[in-house]
Amino acid sequence: ALMASSLPKSMVYVIDDDLDVLGSLRFLLETEGFDVLTFRSGAAMLDPDIARRGDCFVIDYKMPNMNGIDLANYLRAHDITAPIILITGYPDQTIPEKAAAAGLHHVLLKPHLEENLVTHIRQAMQEQAAR
Repeated sequence: ALMASSLPKSMVYVIDDDLDVLGSLRFLLETEGFDVLTFRSGAAMLDPDIARRGDCFVIDYKMPNMNGIDLANYLRAHDITAPIILITGYPDQTIPEKAAAAGLHHVLLKPHLEENLVTHIRQAMQEQAAR
């Protein structure tokens, strides 16, 4: 087995229309040793060649034109199997149900992401590796 330090960093894609959120999540995740690419809309993920390079997706639920669940469904329809973590600032009881129906097991509420996000990313990637 390779030593962990010789493995390539995991690429996390963060998709959110809020620049402040993108900046703070990029900082948090890079500090934790991830490579991070940020996108301001789901439209950037509509190119499967771009999407396939992500090891994990952190997607905001409420964005203009395409919400996070629609984006997750699009990614899954294009055989992109990387884990997806949905983040939302809206404590709407239906969001976890919609997320589960789309096959998303991780839903985190803003603004308390920092406490849980890294744990959820690592857990989701371990679950993915175990499949």
